[in-house]
Amino acid sequence: MTASRLDYQSGFANEFATEAVAGGLPEGQNAPQKHALGLYTEQFSGTSFTSPRHTNRRTWTYRIKPSVTHKPYEEYPARLIRSGPFTEVPTPPNQLRWDPLPIPPEPTDFVDGIITLGGNGDPAMQAGLGIHIYAVTKSMEDRFFYNADGELLLVPQQGSLRIHTELGILGVAPGEICVLPRGLKFRVVLEEASARGYICENYSQPFRLPELGPIGANGLANARDFLYPVAAYEDREGSFQIVSKFLGNLWVAEIDHSPLDVVAWHGNYAPYKYDLKNFNCINTVSFDHPDPSIYTVLTAPSTIPGTANVDFAIFPPRWMVAEHTFRPPWFHRNMMNEFMGLIFGQYDAKAEGFVPGGASLHNCMAGHGPDAETFERASAAELKPQYLGNTLAFMFETQLAVRPTKFALETKILQHEYYECWQGLKKHFQSGDKTS
Repeated sequence: MTASRLDYQSGFANEFATEAVAGGLPEGQNAPQKHALGLYTEQFSGTSFTSPRHTNRRTWTYRIKPSVTHKPYEEYPARLIRSGPFTEVPTPPNQLRWDPLPIPPEPTDFVDGIITLGGNGDPAMQAGLGIHIYAVTKSMEDRFFYNADGELLLVPQQGSLRIHTELGILGVAPGEICVLPRGLKFRVVLEEASARGYICENYSQPFRLPELGPIGANGLANARDFLYPVAAYEDREGSFQIVSKFLGNLWVAEIDHSPLDVVAWHGNYAPYKYDLKNFNCINTVSFDHPDPSIYTVLTAPSTIPGTANVDFAIFPPRWMVAEHTFRPPWFHRNMMNEFMGLIFGQYDAKAEGFVPGGASLHNCMAGHGPDAETFERASAAELKPQYLGNTLAFMFETQLAVRPTKFALETKILQHEYYECWQGLKKHFQSGDKTS
């Protein structure tokens, strides 16, 4: 018995209760001596037991067999997945940009289709992140995956996914995102012949909604638009594999039944999805434009107040109305580090080269901004209200420099000529007293 792909409960960090079979949820207590349906009780914790109530994450599951019933793990040969600390090669201060990752010609499932472009920190220290892309041509049927190093933020760019998890099923399409908590077992089923997208692996505190400050009570992403799955379970026996990512390495264990056997659950540690069309943009109605932080959908705080381990921001369709203003992003150098991807359309700061499925990286204090063609066009544009439609870009912004992998610096999809897009910027300065 499974839940419909579109059958969700909505909310954010609230207490959810859902059962696929009546009587699956015990009444009055979390762990009765004997479950009415013969299920095992297992708590799934995503924070320390003594975390403050408003940040505490845990879910009680009622399952056919407990998670411990598998054979010992053995090391699994990872393909191009890498993990912190990222020390394969020296990190250059150059601006970097990549073409889209080609779809592999051979059958490749989600685990084998993940390729790491870079990251920072160390999962053993629960700080930093990994940035990956995936290209997939095969569904996972008898193989399951979980990540003990961090939660996974999936950003599909091409092809819809149907993600079967311990706590239910989520359908995720380009233009939507999905967050899979640390430790959650799942398998990825393709809805189309192939799929491609981006992954942010967050080693630190779980993603949450950013504070709104002077914006007030409403705006940006609203809690009610985040969707959680209802309970759905697999009662399958046979020969299965669980692949685990633990301390940067992949491990595999044999198991004689599907681990997605949770019949009922209640709690607030669960996967969720969000349709980026529901994001309510905040922008200027006078002159200039605010910092890109106003486009933050989710944030994972660091130990430094006001500084994120990683922010997830988007640049969706929106109106531009600022007067006497250079409307594309200005030239800038940041303390924070920016990895960008494009889901569809054209990004307003680049005339060409940054295409859907591609990516760019501008690390700490690396100058970047609009290319020469965009600068000249925007400097002379008639400043009437303009709707930027058919565009959806995103950014993983992180406090630590992103260290590219060896693959990222040597792959054929790296644009070695990226720096040339700024070389055509002209000198416009004219000295002298213009008032005389």
